[in-house]
Amino acid sequence: AFKAAVLIQQWYRRHVARLEMRRRCTWRIFQSIEYACEQDQIKLHNFFSYLMDQFTPSSSKERDFISRMFISGESYKEAELEKYCDYESIEVPDSYSGPHLSFPLLPDHATALLEAFQQKQQLHARYVLNLLHETRKHLKQLPNISHVSTCYSEEVTVCGDLHGQLDDLFLIFYKNGLPSPSKSYVFNGDFVDRGKQSLEILVILFTFLLIYPKEVHLNRGNHEDHMVNLRYGFTKEVMQKYKVHGKKILKMFQNVFCWLPLATLIDQKVLIIHGGISDTTDLDMLEKIQRDKFISVLRLKKRKESSRKPEIQAINGESESGTDAAGNEAAPRLSLQPQSAQAPSTANRLEFSRWLRQTVQEQIDTCRRLVDISESEPEELTYSSMVSLKDMDEPCWTRQQEWKQILDVLWSDPMPQEGCRENKVRGGGCYFGPDVTEKFLEKYSLQFLIRSHECKQEGYEFCHNRKVLTIFSASNYYEIGSNRGAYVKLGPDLIPHFVQYQANKTAHMLTMTQRQGFPVALISRVEESAFRALREKLFAHTSALISAFKAYDRDNTGRITLSNWATAVESVLRLGLPWRMLRPQLVRSTEDGVLEYKSWLDDLAMEQRSQEHIQSSLLEVIYRNRSNLETIFRIIDRDHSGVISFEEFQQTWKLFSSHMNIELSDDGINDLVRSIDFNKDGNIDFNEFLEAFRLVKQ
Repeated sequence: AFKAAVLIQQWYRRHVARLEMRRRCTWRIFQSIEYACEQDQIKLHNFFSYLMDQFTPSSSKERDFISRMFISGESYKEAELEKYCDYESIEVPDSYSGPHLSFPLLPDHATALLEAFQQKQQLHARYVLNLLHETRKHLKQLPNISHVSTCYSEEVTVCGDLHGQLDDLFLIFYKNGLPSPSKSYVFNGDFVDRGKQSLEILVILFTFLLIYPKEVHLNRGNHEDHMVNLRYGFTKEVMQKYKVHGKKILKMFQNVFCWLPLATLIDQKVLIIHGGISDTTDLDMLEKIQRDKFISVLRLKKRKESSRKPEIQAINGESESGTDAAGNEAAPRLSLQPQSAQAPSTANRLEFSRWLRQTVQEQIDTCRRLVDISESEPEELTYSSMVSLKDMDEPCWTRQQEWKQILDVLWSDPMPQEGCRENKVRGGGCYFGPDVTEKFLEKYSLQFLIRSHECKQEGYEFCHNRKVLTIFSASNYYEIGSNRGAYVKLGPDLIPHFVQYQANKTAHMLTMTQRQGFPVALISRVEESAFRALREKLFAHTSALISAFKAYDRDNTGRITLSNWATAVESVLRLGLPWRMLRPQLVRSTEDGVLEYKSWLDDLAMEQRSQEHIQSSLLEVIYRNRSNLETIFRIIDRDHSGVISFEEFQQTWKLFSSHMNIELSDDGINDLVRSIDFNKDGNIDFNEFLEAFRLVKQ
């Protein structure tokens, strides 16, 4: 009996260990793909910014367009913003059955909003704009670092990322109670993107902020940034819900975001920031920064320019030049000399398409190398690496310091190793070690840091000798059952008390019936979702994988060892995953430890083609580029109308062609844009944009 008990115990421990290994591998896949996507966003922006830095508009039309599209100082002046977003001119029809708001707001208004959003009702655009107007007025009065005391309330509740998941916010309020004079809340950024109800979350939080300004505190996250919103869904959500007044609402959100405080300090002992710190984080400087100047943290002029053409000065409102302090050129123009710069006639579509594809690809590749987008380059591009600080005059030097302070606070992550280094995984901010945390806490007499920014399986996690606490409030973030959400409560003793939850009913039921083996089913479900995403990622890089495999297959046998397979896959995807451990889930069958990579790639293609009936090679390109294409489309579509006008397309093409030495006449550009407008309605929608991309690739 004793031996049987030991045997069962060993079997059970092995079973639990295997489940834990599968759980960790699944988590690594989700996180690696998420961070790779954030890298793409920053690299894409760097690419556009590099082109913009080298572009000199030649007419007032081009100046207006470029100013509208790329210049960071695009915020409206006070009077202009109020006039543009005038909510009083918008009438609420009698047929409107949703909630009504009147100011000053009362607790009953918040209750009505909660009930309306639970019933999937929508707040009228007039009330949204009015709410944003009042929120902006309130936020402008707040300091960069909010101060909260537990003396005035029994406890302070801190919530992490919500990412548009309204059910999580409802569950927090259900478990913990609504904000009130005796119940303070700190919401630590990333309210928007990814989820489908970001707007409702913001409306609820802003409402409680105005009702209880001393009890509700909001920090800015890295997703409270309109450049990030272009990629991750908030911009699209607003335009879908408010087709008539969506542009005004987005403009107001953009302005409100830049007025959100950057940090919250509880009892002068616990600092709450969204991302983290670096070895240069200075709270004194952080308190003095004009935070509203940083509409997007992804946008910073990368070098000082002091004597550029007058029209550029008119756009930027500052003195700029293409020379540095020593009088030398700050950066060379793209010295691109294609063999045939003159475009063939657009009458010959096949010849023109061939020339266009070859020329654009060559010059895009060159541009990518210059701004470090090339995958073969070991070092990632960061703004700090592009700025020569010693060459800057005092105002520009200060501006760079302030920008880095905000970037580090919003984008950084802790690491177990000592020191502070560039965060190449996300592409922004830094990694800070326990020594950096210890020095920072000692310098400002703090007990510990609370931050968010990273999804944790249990909803929270301590690191750095329990001096850094990560709190994440969006449950089921990657997939149903992938993680719990959590919030933390702090009383006068500042001892954290955690509450965990899962908002999805299915996940909750699975957790409550563990004895029937549902944990295994839950892990399998989440695991399959992760591997499906990973297989899509592999398929999207088929061409690069074939090249990598052939480097190990010198005899062209079509076969490589599994060890070489793992090395080649990592060299292409660069996700930092344990490929040898993941191999059994990705490679179904092998002979003598050797993989026939062509048939393996064919299987991947078959899996994806079963979902979309598109040519395999073309589908690969679309999988790889769709997210970037959608972001580019939304950058060009600056009025968020959902379509690109001919003028917007023409000016964008000029921006590219001016740096690719492509001599294409206005008539040629007109022919090109008309050929993309398949339904001949005078505009280009995203489907036409994507279809044109597919045709060029074909």
